[in-house]
Amino acid sequence: MEEALKIQSLFIYPIKSCRGISVPQATVTQTGFQWDRYWLVVNYKGRAYTQRVEPKLALVESELPKEAFFEDWEPTKDSFLVVRAPGMSPLKIPLTKPSSIAEGVSMWEWSGSAFDEGEEAAKWFSDYLGKQSRLVRFNKETETRPSPPEFAAGYSTTFADMFPFLFASQASLDQLNTLLPEPVPINRFRPNFLVENCDPFGEDLWEEIKINELVFQGVRLCSRCKVPLVNQETGVPGVAEPTETLLKFRSDKVLMPDKKPRGKVFFGKEMVWNWNIGNSEGKGSKTIKVGDTISVLKKMPSRAEAAV
Repeated sequence: MEEALKIQSLFIYPIKSCRGISVPQATVTQTGFQWDRYWLVVNYKGRAYTQRVEPKLALVESELPKEAFFEDWEPTKDSFLVVRAPGMSPLKIPLTKPSSIAEGVSMWEWSGSAFDEGEEAAKWFSDYLGKQSRLVRFNKETETRPSPPEFAAGYSTTFADMFPFLFASQASLDQLNTLLPEPVPINRFRPNFLVENCDPFGEDLWEEIKINELVFQGVRLCSRCKVPLVNQETGVPGVAEPTETLLKFRSDKVLMPDKKPRGKVFFGKEMVWNWNIGNSEGKGSKTIKVGDTISVLKKMPSRAEAAV
């Protein structure tokens, strides 16, 4: 008998493009996990910094209070996001709502306002990156950042790239690592969910899955940028791997032979929480834990369709 699909690890990335936190449980919201990509480092024009251009961000660690991962927890004046990086003193960001607003914040296709975390945080990131920077926080009260409507109409996210959730499986990573000159850890791919007991790249075909009472819809395969080239332990970008190996068996040319190739490679499955199904209206628990079982309700017929 096949072993049940289970959640092996859960990851939250409080600051966009900085190091993730492995957590025992997380609260699902319509825009992603609570605290996931709530903060963003921006340049003097308010434009997002990511590891694509600032790979040193990989070394910036975040710590949240343990109780922050419980449903319905509210921060007090003694609750902080603590930020650390090599050669820097710890930075403490109060989790209560900031009073200052930054206008003209932009990330990819989106622009809007965000909370500004103040001068101490701005100086910390400016000193660390060696260029003028500020730290901002997504303002869910006034802003919406829609996911691309052609793929996920009616869904939105905070400062994640495009979609609220990214799933990957240990078996997919294991298969890739058998082909690489040197194995890479899962942190190269920055998923929210790492799944065990899955077939290699079985997550590609997930159209609808259920975890506890929560139903997730598959959106598309995740096409990868330069970030998987960055060694997350050193902050130093490599030149070839794992992208070159992925090109051989996970490219659009291989997975979508009928379409014009654009040199994309895929790893992981982008998904949304369908709050219209099951316990909508705020009823029931939205907590997901390591060890929870995943049921696949619907599969796509082919990877070509999944990759679109």
